[in-house]
Amino acid sequence: MRPFTAAIIPLFLATALTATPVFAQETTQVNGTISISGIGEVTSAPDTAFVNSGVTSQGATAREALDANTKAMGELIETLKAAGIEARDIQTSGFSVSPNYVYSDARDANGYQLPPKITGYQVYNNVNVRVRELATLGSVLDKAVTVGANTINGVSFSVADPSKLYDEARKAAFADAKAKAALYAGVAGEELGSIRNISEVQGMGTPQPYMMKASADSVAAGAVPIEGGELSYSINVQVTWDFAD
Repeated sequence: MRPFTAAIIPLFLATALTATPVFAQETTQVNGTISISGIGEVTSAPDTAFVNSGVTSQGATAREALDANTKAMGELIETLKAAGIEARDIQTSGFSVSPNYVYSDARDANGYQLPPKITGYQVYNNVNVRVRELATLGSVLDKAVTVGANTINGVSFSVADPSKLYDEARKAAFADAKAKAALYAGVAGEELGSIRNISEVQGMGTPQPYMMKASADSVAAGAVPIEGGELSYSINVQVTWDFAD
């Protein structure tokens, strides 16, 4: 039995020594990374306006109020179209019929307050209007009020196609991130290598439109100046670089 045992030991040692270099070859050097956020913002004058306008009508009965409102709204819509507003740019955004109440402090024989009485009805109908030619906005508002619009809930401004503005903001955001990353890398004694990942952290920022609200009387009197100003479009990106070898 002794000779057989001696033959096995050298074979085991040879196998172990041969296998060791295989594990050593799988070890790799991992470079560090740097992640930086960048912000890009561009501004532009608006080219489109949105107006929310409508008619509120009163009547002794719901039918009477509705008939008056239907007539006034029909004239308003026709006036808007005559002013150059296309049918696709006029959209009903609100409609309601509601009673008007009068409240009394009077009480019945049991001391309970008497219920309110209906004194008439009110019909409200309004539309959202897109004005593609800003130069005509003042005229559109004036004509709308003249023909019977007694409610103007607000005016907002936008850019019809902001895609190019967002692309410029993306370029600025990336340049901002790269400049900061290069600065930090230099301080750390490193150089930027290849990009590992790019993501828009907050997506496409929503521009903040200028809003105004005016009464019909003030618009008719020409007392409300309307200025489009500028809109801001911003992008926030997160970029990760590997450090150069």
